[in-house]
Amino acid sequence: MKSNSTKKLALAGVLVAVAVVGSTFSFPVFGSKCAPVQHMVNILCAVLLGPWWGVGVAFAASLLRNLMALGSLLAFPGSMCGALLCGLAYHKTRNLPLTLLAEVLGTGIIGGLLSYPVAIAFMGKSAGDIAFYAYVVPFLVSTVGGSVIAGILVMALGKTGALKTIQGSLER
Repeated sequence: MKSNSTKKLALAGVLVAVAVVGSTFSFPVFGSKCAPVQHMVNILCAVLLGPWWGVGVAFAASLLRNLMALGSLLAFPGSMCGALLCGLAYHKTRNLPLTLLAEVLGTGIIGGLLSYPVAIAFMGKSAGDIAFYAYVVPFLVSTVGGSVIAGILVMALGKTGALKTIQGSLER
């Protein structure tokens, strides 16, 4: 049991690092920094670690990105909602396309809508300056890109047998 937790913690740490380093590859869309690597990491967490580990990885990566000035406070609702929803989808169904869709809905729609109060409360945006759905489009652009990358990666790992090997080593 202890070895299992250690393996999961080590993998979670690597995925946090990938998300933080990957956030240097970002592009602006309207008022948001889009970082598709975070969404790829969310899906990898869903497939390899589960929903709660995914939320923890998303939180840690968002915190580090903010501390290093690589992201904004909007990283928290976007990444954490997506990680939770795609993690739950994969945990319940083991269906990759549904997991990818859950990431897009969790980050793009739910995370985008939850970013509105965060922007007003913590980032000094006035309610009249932005619409409540203003972050949905940029979040959708980012999460669709990251989900496509993750889908290709997970399918490639599945075809080589590496996915089952990794999942098996984390379950022991």
